[in-house]
Amino acid sequence: MASTEWDLQRIARSALIIAVAAAAVWILWRFLPALAWACVLAIATWPLRQTLARRGLGRTGAAAMLTLVLAVVLVMPLIGIGIEGAHDGGAIMAWIHDVRQNGLGTPDWLARVPVIGETLSTWWQANLSPPGAARSMFGHAETSGIISFTRTLGVEVASRLTILVFTLLALFFLYRDGPSLMEEAHAIADRLFGPPGGHLGRNAVAAVRATVNGLVFVGLGEGVLLGITYWAVGMHHVILLTLATGVLAAVPFGAPVIFVGAALFLLAESQTTAAIVILVVGFLVVFVADHFIRPILIGSSTRLPFLWVLLGIFGGLETFGLIGVFLGPAIMSVLIAIWREGAKTPEPAAS
Repeated sequence: MASTEWDLQRIARSALIIAVAAAAVWILWRFLPALAWACVLAIATWPLRQTLARRGLGRTGAAAMLTLVLAVVLVMPLIGIGIEGAHDGGAIMAWIHDVRQNGLGTPDWLARVPVIGETLSTWWQANLSPPGAARSMFGHAETSGIISFTRTLGVEVASRLTILVFTLLALFFLYRDGPSLMEEAHAIADRLFGPPGGHLGRNAVAAVRATVNGLVFVGLGEGVLLGITYWAVGMHHVILLTLATGVLAAVPFGAPVIFVGAALFLLAESQTTAAIVILVVGFLVVFVADHFIRPILIGSSTRLPFLWVLLGIFGGLETFGLIGVFLGPAIMSVLIAIWREGAKTPEPAAS
């Protein structure tokens, strides 16, 4: 009888825990991306937080300083992109107005493209060079299209800023209360899963930190190298292109979106040599980063084979968005750790 009562209590307790957890997820659903980003940033920068705390700042001081530094690092590029975009908006509209009035001239290099150059040049002269054709293409660009795009962009910017504010707020409390939270999480993992629970948690943390090192820092390095290339060939808006390249380079094969676009722009300006230089340097940098540096940084820390690193990154990106780039390898790391733990030959029992 006592055993049956105990089983009923355990079932009721488990049901209550599941119901409360589901309600909490439902309430926090819109803020889960902010909490996930805060966890990723806290894990990646935790050694720096520990260093600051040991140097006399204390938990609160170290949390406040590091949160402020990260806020500046995250917000300043956004402000720079916004200023550049506002500065160039007038020039873009003037260019559209000029194209509508005078047409879009055929680039000199287009006719020299092998096999299809003459066909492309003829099509361009017929469809883009005449003022009437260009006017029909850009007819509504200055009115309804721009207004609609601006409204959508404003909503997206407001949403991202809200996530950023809550990310920084959650990050401060993670920095301040992180040690106690980790002790409690370790105790709960030991109670639920036994000793392997803490090992799986450490694998996930190591995977997140290694992924940040392998993606973010290597991406910033790609941005710097390609920024030097942009400057060397005389591209305009070098700082904006460098920032955009560094941000997209955090995703494998993301940097080509920027430098290929820059090369196409140079081709349209008949600067063929500069375009070839950007393409060669860009693909060389991306090849070395994605095939050698990133797998070493991520795989060596997590003991993940390169295939699982790649699947974790792209699968996480497809499933969870940008935050999945960091969550995917962490989940793969826990999965491989469980696999290896289960594949171990059990030690024979002592007789």
